[in-house]
Amino acid sequence: MNFKSIITITLVAVLLSSCTSYRKIGYLQGVETLSHEQLEAANRLYVSKIMQGDLLTINVNATTPGAALPFNLPLTPTSTNGVGGISNTVGVQTYQVDSDGCINFPVLGRIHIAGYTRSELEGLLKNKIFPQYITEEPIVTVRYVNFNVSVLGEVARPGRYGSPSEMVSLFDVLAMAGDLTIFGRRDNVLLKRTNADGSNEFVRLNLQDKNLVLSPYFYMQQNDVVYVEPNKARGNSSGIGTATTLSITVVGVFLSVASILVSVLK
Repeated sequence: MNFKSIITITLVAVLLSSCTSYRKIGYLQGVETLSHEQLEAANRLYVSKIMQGDLLTINVNATTPGAALPFNLPLTPTSTNGVGGISNTVGVQTYQVDSDGCINFPVLGRIHIAGYTRSELEGLLKNKIFPQYITEEPIVTVRYVNFNVSVLGEVARPGRYGSPSEMVSLFDVLAMAGDLTIFGRRDNVLLKRTNADGSNEFVRLNLQDKNLVLSPYFYMQQNDVVYVEPNKARGNSSGIGTATTLSITVVGVFLSVASILVSVLK
């Protein structure tokens, strides 16, 4: 086998390796083949349930002035220092779900709410208030204050990220963290989830699999933890020493010399 053949085979091997590496990086490969019906069914799987430790804002409103006032926490004015001096703002009062999954609600007293969705809790409070306490059906609004997800491992910016909306996908969270690094495993991301009953759940997710969007783990729950494992390249690079570096250098020099010889012998 002459030098030209060696160089050709080497280049082909490098190109094939590059194509394989590219296929290993892409997310949700073939997701465009999923039907609209499949995607709609997946969206209906999303349910975020209230659990111990959550912070919530709950507002009760009615068209009759003052009718809903007893069912709202008093708002406490707070002072802040701004450019124009001290200014007063109205603080938002929150409910914290205790270790028993309960809150103390004005007038109604202690209520167990862990395991409810936001809409279910809104309906529960509405039915408890009307018609027993007021003569018109109130408007009850529940919002999360602490919808946070932690991202660890091979991402650009590991950390804890919050969202004003609880409908946040795994890819939304990874985008907040600056996406995976080139050394992050796309096919084996670990998700830790704490369920409403306090139990922990661990799931492995493949970011390359189109069926991930059909999974109940595609949308995040509050306090989820996402861990991106390092791939073999990261592991190998961490173990590179002087001998490995020297070997790589020798191979590089050999290929350079071979290339020159091919050009001379033509």
